[in-house]
Amino acid sequence: MRFQKVLSLLAIAVLLSSCQPQGSRIKEEAYKHVTDPLPSWTEGSAKQDIIQFIDDVINPAGDHFIPETERIAVFDNDGTLWSEQPLYFQFYFIFDRIRQLAPQHPEWKDNDLIKAVLENDFQTIMKSGVEGLLSLAMLTHSGMTVEEFETVVRTWITTAKHPGTGMLFKEMVYQPMLELLDYFRSNGFKTYIVSGGGIDFMRPWTAEVYGIPPEQVIGSSVQSEFVLTDHGPAIVKLPSINFINDKEGKPVGIYQHIGRRPVAAFGNSDGDLAMLQWTAAGKGRTLMVYIHHTDAEREWAYDRESHIGKLDRGLDEAIENGWTIVDMKSDWEKIYK
Repeated sequence: MRFQKVLSLLAIAVLLSSCQPQGSRIKEEAYKHVTDPLPSWTEGSAKQDIIQFIDDVINPAGDHFIPETERIAVFDNDGTLWSEQPLYFQFYFIFDRIRQLAPQHPEWKDNDLIKAVLENDFQTIMKSGVEGLLSLAMLTHSGMTVEEFETVVRTWITTAKHPGTGMLFKEMVYQPMLELLDYFRSNGFKTYIVSGGGIDFMRPWTAEVYGIPPEQVIGSSVQSEFVLTDHGPAIVKLPSINFINDKEGKPVGIYQHIGRRPVAAFGNSDGDLAMLQWTAAGKGRTLMVYIHHTDAEREWAYDRESHIGKLDRGLDEAIENGWTIVDMKSDWEKIYK
């Protein structure tokens, strides 16, 4: 009897053990499906690189654990979080401001560059180069308080539409990157924008669009001064450059604003290369990601020869160093929401 009881118990144990894995697998697969942190990403090496990185750095028992205080992820904006073709979106803002302000400034009538804007002569505008574009920015981004400028930007970003897609500019944000931002933040990361675009242009809307507060935005800036006006103390924007946050300026801007080296960096152009290089040089586990624009149907396809968002040297270095390259055409199920 005792022997038969033992056999019965063993049979029950075998039965339970044979059933349990199948049930566990079902539950595990269901869990993975429901909790996929990046549902707009296809299953591939890019998605796996990102998920593996997160798994590595949040595991306190692992060799690559990173304390939350050091979990800093930086993101370029133009071409990385939203589109940038055929012109950086801030240029459209500048052009709209010139059209709006021109009637109040008759002295502008002799300015050939402003005339080109009013006539939609983008070829002449682009030929003016960086100096010409900066001069237009100075005209439209200065001579007002920071609060006045913020109101102008908020109004524009809420109503302005892209001339090619007909979408609001703030709708041309990449859904896969919104998911990625949420994924990083849910795992203890602070997410920062590090852009060549204007810091005062981005700060009014990044919290709404990306969930990134203004104090976590780093960008190019004009000089400003404190003044006492009839309405009280104010910060007034001046028509002179303070800092260009692009290329080698990006690591400098990160250091000055954050005071920590990032452990993850995302960009899409050679202008982001220095930021990714500086991140890669850090100690411990790091993640460097390039967004490669390969989808001419759903967005734009461009890289080495592009006049906007050129990705040439950065692409070579990413391949050489084994950085993650996101192929937008094959790695993203969707581009926008």
